[in-house]
Amino acid sequence: MKIAIVNDMAIAIEALKRVLLTVSDYEVVWVAHDGSEAVARCARNTPDLILMDLLMPVMDGVEATREIMKHSPCNILIVTTSVDKNAGKVFEAMGYGARDAVNTPVFGSEGSPESAQQLLHKIATLRKLMGNSSPTSISLPQPTRPTSLAISSPPRLPLVAIGSSTGGPKTLATILSRLPANFSASLVIVQHVDQQFSAGLVGWLNQQTPLTVKLAQVGDRFSKGTVLVAGTNNHLCLGSDLSLSYTKEPTDYPYRPSVDVFFKSLAKYWNHKETAILLTGMGQDGAEGLKILRSHGWHTIAQDEKSCIVYGMPKAAVQINAAVEVLSPEAIADRLIQRIARSPF
Repeated sequence: MKIAIVNDMAIAIEALKRVLLTVSDYEVVWVAHDGSEAVARCARNTPDLILMDLLMPVMDGVEATREIMKHSPCNILIVTTSVDKNAGKVFEAMGYGARDAVNTPVFGSEGSPESAQQLLHKIATLRKLMGNSSPTSISLPQPTRPTSLAISSPPRLPLVAIGSSTGGPKTLATILSRLPANFSASLVIVQHVDQQFSAGLVGWLNQQTPLTVKLAQVGDRFSKGTVLVAGTNNHLCLGSDLSLSYTKEPTDYPYRPSVDVFFKSLAKYWNHKETAILLTGMGQDGAEGLKILRSHGWHTIAQDEKSCIVYGMPKAAVQINAAVEVLSPEAIADRLIQRIARSPF
């Protein structure tokens, strides 16, 4: 696996090299000391993975990620001194296509083996995903049409279900920022993001929208004007009692939390024809679930290719005729406003 390092600190570069040396087939193909140098090097020699620092001279990691994903796209893992303290920049970088983030491993008296293992775990997960751009269908029972069990539901309200992955945070912010404070639907988001960043994502999205954004908790129900975000590495799902919960199954599915798991649970238990959206992301997660929702009468939308950071998940949906419409993020927001305005609830 060919890996590049982008960092302006010699001690950080040495730490990263030492961690990578513990895996026999990890090869450091080049090192850049600022974002501008990384953009140039990546254009000449695109690696399998870039370990990208955030705070650097000349060009920071956010801008470097944007330029690389525009001109020489590859997998980018943000590696920074403190993910928590730089959460805003982390989600900006993810919005431009960075896949994940992790703290820089430190050696010596302040270091710990756990930091090195976290980095290796992230790399191993990304490597698995690189080899699973076309994952097999998840082994859940195919949902039947909702039964009378779902009729005894709480008072009816419009529902918007959204799935997203690579590039998702920026696209989600674009959509949510255009929705009015009196938007009367409930929104639920399944974004491929490690659970350690889910609270940070919620905090960041709260700054982008007049709506209330919260982590989805076990037992939560859909609520008017509230955006619930999947918050663990397990899969968010709707139960027969119309409350939300999390499930580990399927355990071997590389995308966590899974959009397909959530969409299929909606098809099984939610007895209304609502709106489901599949945004930018690598692979096919969500496409099958979106098609099932369409077959149940839902209005389904896929993000258009031009606006996607990675046209994987929406493309898969379009190819199997799962989307009623294919729209830009701005047009998606406008369509939601139109549909909710026409809703009798």
